[in-house]
Amino acid sequence: MVGIIMGSDSDLPIMQEAIDILESFDIQIEVDIVSAHRTPEKLVEYSKNAHLRGIKVIIAGAGGAAHLPGMVASMSPLPIIGVPVKSRNSIDGWDSILSILQMPGGVPVATVALDGAKNAGILAAQIIGASDKCVLDKIIAYKEGLKLKVEQASAKVKK
Repeated sequence: MVGIIMGSDSDLPIMQEAIDILESFDIQIEVDIVSAHRTPEKLVEYSKNAHLRGIKVIIAGAGGAAHLPGMVASMSPLPIIGVPVKSRNSIDGWDSILSILQMPGGVPVATVALDGAKNAGILAAQIIGASDKCVLDKIIAYKEGLKLKVEQASAKVKK
C-alpha cells in the first residue's frame, strides 16, 4: 500500500496524478491531508504509524515552505517521495523544490520534479515492484507502452 498525503486540498489536482497511476497498477492507496503546520499532531501520528497499517511507501506533496515530506521522513522508517507543488504563494515553485530536496544527511527524501506527482507514483510502484513480481510486471508493461508510443510517433513523423 502507498500512502499519499498532501498539505492541503489545493494540492489534490496535482497529487491526483499519483493516485491515478497507482490505481492503474492496481496498487492499494490511502489518501489524506496532513498539514505540517496546521495539524502537527496528526503529522506525528501518521509518520510514526503508517508502516504499522501496511504502508510501504509514502508520497508527500506540499507547496510553499513544503515541510511535509521532510518532517514525515524524520519520523518514519519508510521511503518518502516528495512532490514539490507550485502553490499560489510559491516563489515559482523553487521554495518547495529546495525545501524538499535539501534534506540533511540521515533524513532522505526522494524528490521528483515540480508538480511531478505522476513520477512519484511510478517511483513508488517501482519500489514496491522490487519485491512484488505482479507490480514489477505491470511496470515493465508500462515502460514498454512508453517505448511503443515513441516508436509510433517516430514512424508517423518519418512519413
